[in-house]
Amino acid sequence: MKTNDINYVAVYPPIGIARIGNSPEHFLASDLPGVSEVPKGGYKDSLGRVKKEVARFRVYAFNKEGEVIEELTVNEARIEWRVEVANVKAAWYEFNNALDLGKKYAIPSIHRNNDVKGGYREQLAIKPSPKSISGKNINDDKHNFDDGKFYDANVDLGHLQTDNEGRLLFFAGDGDAQSYNNQPITTFANNNGWHDDTCDGVIRATVHINGNEFEAKPAMIAVTPPNFGQGLYGVVTMNDVVQNLFITEMGYPNPSENGVEFWRDIYPILERMTNTQWVNQGFYMLFGKNSPSDFTNPDILNILKNPDASSKSARVRVFEWFRDPKSTEYTPAKVPPFYGDGFGNYEKIALDDLPITVIQYNRLEQWMLGDFITGTPKKIIPFEKLSPAEQINSLNQAPLEDCLGGPFHPGIELTWTMRVKNMWKEPYRLNVLPEGEPIQLDFGAILTPEIALAKDGPCSVNGPGSLTRWMGVPWQTDEASCLSGYTVSTYLPLPSFWAARVPNQVFAEDGYLRLQAGNVNTAQRLKHLDYRQDWLRDIEADHLKRLENMVEEWNHLGIITKQEKPISNNEEGYLPEVSWVEMGRNFDKEDPDPTFAQVLYAEGDKDCVIKVDEIDDISIVGSKYLVENLKDAEEKVADIRAEAPQSTRKRRTMRRDER
Repeated sequence: MKTNDINYVAVYPPIGIARIGNSPEHFLASDLPGVSEVPKGGYKDSLGRVKKEVARFRVYAFNKEGEVIEELTVNEARIEWRVEVANVKAAWYEFNNALDLGKKYAIPSIHRNNDVKGGYREQLAIKPSPKSISGKNINDDKHNFDDGKFYDANVDLGHLQTDNEGRLLFFAGDGDAQSYNNQPITTFANNNGWHDDTCDGVIRATVHINGNEFEAKPAMIAVTPPNFGQGLYGVVTMNDVVQNLFITEMGYPNPSENGVEFWRDIYPILERMTNTQWVNQGFYMLFGKNSPSDFTNPDILNILKNPDASSKSARVRVFEWFRDPKSTEYTPAKVPPFYGDGFGNYEKIALDDLPITVIQYNRLEQWMLGDFITGTPKKIIPFEKLSPAEQINSLNQAPLEDCLGGPFHPGIELTWTMRVKNMWKEPYRLNVLPEGEPIQLDFGAILTPEIALAKDGPCSVNGPGSLTRWMGVPWQTDEASCLSGYTVSTYLPLPSFWAARVPNQVFAEDGYLRLQAGNVNTAQRLKHLDYRQDWLRDIEADHLKRLENMVEEWNHLGIITKQEKPISNNEEGYLPEVSWVEMGRNFDKEDPDPTFAQVLYAEGDKDCVIKVDEIDDISIVGSKYLVENLKDAEEKVADIRAEAPQSTRKRRTMRRDER
């Protein structure tokens, strides 16, 4: 490549996502949309701590036609990275609901910590010093974002490293949350006196190559909570949300403009609804294994992927089940069965339930009419084998595909502001303030929808802290509040909020082990498949106590991970060969579970063998053990648990008034 071929350079991904974890170990976020990275040894370390998910940034060179030439690394250039992040949640406004819902429904808000006035509010904003880093394999304490303060307490927001090609690595914080003056938890999103260690900011790079200097188009980093549903995706992802904006208002090319393809455009929507079965009991009943609407069932797929008239009635049946995003009617029986942006503030309005995007709905409508081709299933191509153009397209989408696209109340990773056109300089790249200029934190005593969406309002430009300021503080209280099935006396625990990231009911590891027990009849094994446990069962209590427990014990919760293992005696195919299983839950290791021992005894005899050698994660039962004598089952379970990572707290016995 000749230097005079370079017209400009840009940082990719334009928005990177790093996730907090309390382990010193880490894994890299995926560079491929819809592909989950699986770290060696699982998503927790040997002590049961959650591994950090690290965002990696690269620089690409472009010619004067705007065509990407190639990635630049330390082999071709000297790259100087500059990063500035902040956490300003406590210095921002309260979250009530999304301020783009229109004047009729959007609720204005006052400042968080409203009793802190004037210049004293600076103590609420955690603003560490900017950091610079250059070279390859840089890993030292000079690049820690640990000098920002909440009042007089230092808060560590993460650190930087570089890899062996000089690419930037952003490591998130440990997931800490504290109150500086011991104020109690009072709500899901606006806890005065509290802070956490999520953050966001701007990634800049100066590239020196053959005597020439290029200032790269900047990117942004957002630090979010852990992904507790690894490999699962929202029916509507953040990538779906922003693409809907880009296509309808910013001239972004619609991938289906030349025709809808079943495998590319339709199947992902259906598959995500079916896969949500592993984190919500209602989805399991509606779309899960052995359901008449299991959209991963080959027999059902053979009908739905067929554009002929013979399958139209089936396509119409599925299409008519989906909620029309343009409708103003309240349609709770439609799908997807998720809460909407208005839930919690209003009742029986369209905003109470989540629709798919307009673009998704239009594609489904074309599919329903038979105006589509089947195409071919998505083939995963390693990132290194993609062309430079394919690489930047992948980097645009991958981080946002891994984030939820609603409901935004306020959400897990990012929120409603991402669907505001003013936020964006171009598709996938946000408007960013000049270097060193702080974001504005005071827009008056009350933040109204008109102010928020004004041309010079807080959604018009971005800088350190601008993305995460809208989120709940601390993040743990929001996650432990927004669950499923809040309506009394519904048959199913539906709708759900954020099941793909914050599970509701899960397939526990004990059940997975018994599912694999080939000596047990299929009907009994199906009982284990059907028996789902509450993900938060170890910290359940009254609402506020549950929020307090989540702040302290989030890292003990299990992570839902994909398990693939052949199932013996499964000739009729009733048992799944692929499951997402709650792994790594590390509560109550010192306590044997007498009910599990009873299960072992009930299902076999002294010759029964339970093999768990192949489970590649921290296990509630453990790995590389055989239970050969059911009379000793309870003692064996106790021995196995004693060797597993210890929780800081014993199993709670619920009082009757807590049920």
